[in-house]
Amino acid sequence: MANIDNQKNIYLFTHGRMDLQEKAENALISKGFSKEKIVMASPNKVGNIGDYMAMLWMPPTPDHIKIQLITKVEEVKAEGVIGLWKGVSKDDIESIPLG
Repeated sequence: MANIDNQKNIYLFTHGRMDLQEKAENALISKGFSKEKIVMASPNKVGNIGDYMAMLWMPPTPDHIKIQLITKVEEVKAEGVIGLWKGVSKDDIESIPLG
């Protein structure tokens, strides 16, 4: 993994594809993240600067996981399914196959 600190939390976004959660977690574990650091993303709690986001991509039929570094967290009013993540800025840093 290119410059990824696998001691940080990684927030997993399944985009409603809970059937792929275990597969996604296994892919992240194979990249060095521990199961304890993989957090299911929630619209009402965001990560911190330096944490990571893992998104199943591209919905609705994802074939890879996009890993992003959280670079900025701004306070915003929660909106829809995105919730507080609306105020999070991030940079794409890696992509890994889903299966």
